[in-house]
Amino acid sequence: MFPLLSGVTGVIGKDRICGVVAATDARSMWGQLRQALHSSRTAELRLDWLVDDYQIQRFLGQLSGTKIATRLGATLIATCRRRGAGGRYRGSIAKQLLHLAEALRAGCSWYDLEIESIRECLPELLDVLLGEGRMLASAHFFDRLPRNLNLVDKELNRSGANAIKVAAQCDSLAQGLKVLRLARGRRNVVAIPMGDAVLPLRLLALREGSAISYAPVENATAQGQVLLPEVKSRYRADRLNRRTRVYGIVGNPVAQSLSPLMQNAAFQARRMNAVYLPFLVGDLRDFLRAIKPIGIAGFSVTIPHKQAILSHLDGCDPLAAAIGAVNTVVVRGGGRLYGYNTDYIGVLRALEPRIPLRASRVLIVGAGGAARAAAFALTRAGAAVCVCSRRPKTAAALAKAVSGYAIPHSRLRNEFFDAIVNATPVGMHPRTQDSPLDRSHLNCRLIFDTIYRPRETRLLQMAAARGIETVSGFEMFVAQGTAQFEIWTGKRAPADVMRKAAMSALQREERVQNRE
Repeated sequence: MFPLLSGVTGVIGKDRICGVVAATDARSMWGQLRQALHSSRTAELRLDWLVDDYQIQRFLGQLSGTKIATRLGATLIATCRRRGAGGRYRGSIAKQLLHLAEALRAGCSWYDLEIESIRECLPELLDVLLGEGRMLASAHFFDRLPRNLNLVDKELNRSGANAIKVAAQCDSLAQGLKVLRLARGRRNVVAIPMGDAVLPLRLLALREGSAISYAPVENATAQGQVLLPEVKSRYRADRLNRRTRVYGIVGNPVAQSLSPLMQNAAFQARRMNAVYLPFLVGDLRDFLRAIKPIGIAGFSVTIPHKQAILSHLDGCDPLAAAIGAVNTVVVRGGGRLYGYNTDYIGVLRALEPRIPLRASRVLIVGAGGAARAAAFALTRAGAAVCVCSRRPKTAAALAKAVSGYAIPHSRLRNEFFDAIVNATPVGMHPRTQDSPLDRSHLNCRLIFDTIYRPRETRLLQMAAARGIETVSGFEMFVAQGTAQFEIWTGKRAPADVMRKAAMSALQREERVQNRE
């Protein structure tokens, strides 16, 4: 069960997740505001996104006429950021201030004013025009992290604002943690690390002390933002605290992974104070250094780190060591890392109900981490394993490790197998028209593609057209994920919940693609 953060009412608004409302016309802006207030009673109105002054006035007129902020007890923050500060508003500072003043009269209680405009305005002018509102003084660094965050902090505080905000592009978790440290122990600081590499830190910002965290309703206004429904329901970012156990997936890419959806559904079903986050990791050492300050309890490992992680472990399950690839890590006392491989469980659970593996002849396409897991799993189940890869030396090494055979691609047309396993990423979203094999290679009874997105890859489509039985990687994905959950938590995984969550997401995605 998630305990609420101490101090339910924040310094800015009652709800600390702030829905970002950003659209180019007043009608769409109003629709987004209504959506935002269904999820949160705090919203930022990005007036600078509206295409011109007429649309701004039209929207603010509707806001004033409905008195929605007063009726719902909502906290609205007006923002009209000028282009020189990374916004979209093309007008003068004078017009910017007039729009903000009008927004305050329409029901906004806060306004966000960037440091670039503050520098050009006399404090007395701001007091006359905007004195009835509360100021959030902001500084944005869209290109890189500034060298001295403390100087930025001091300048913002000299403005006399009620709260300050620092948002900075971060290329590593180490940089993102520097930004979040600005908010630690302070109630009036909004700290926002920007960029895909620090997306998990945005989701953990409230836990680290940031006064609010932003989540767009529809349109992202900065890199690395997560939409409001996901922030609230999938990650429950407003309910994370220092007792929350943090897990995640480490890879490159990770944006398309369904693991966060599946694992967070499992934590919610078991009423656990835990969260699972996507870590886009190019530099594995940067992630490893962040384990302690973030408080990570365990993580999944995917492409391209399944083998590289081995050299950083303090211990490893013997089977994972034999496979030479790890997809599951537990962080034990003292920050010690212990590795496992649950991919082999997924392979067996996908194939055992469909063919007798003992004495079967199975071709594995690929020689990376997934291929090694499949090769060891099938060999231990009694199958004769053959390996084909675009890297002949790597294929030969894997075949030797499992007492199997390496087969060059040129010979596949003349071979027959009981099953073929694609253990490469070829055919994965978004390159869904690719296939690691062509029709002439499909001489087998069954084809299993370890890819689960899409469920029906080009390879499986070709196999089905020839009457060959097919198995989607979805079966393996769910099986390895439930095993990970049990290793991390010591609890039985809610497999049906996890399967349903992942399947629903894939079906929604397929419906969208079919409409397109």
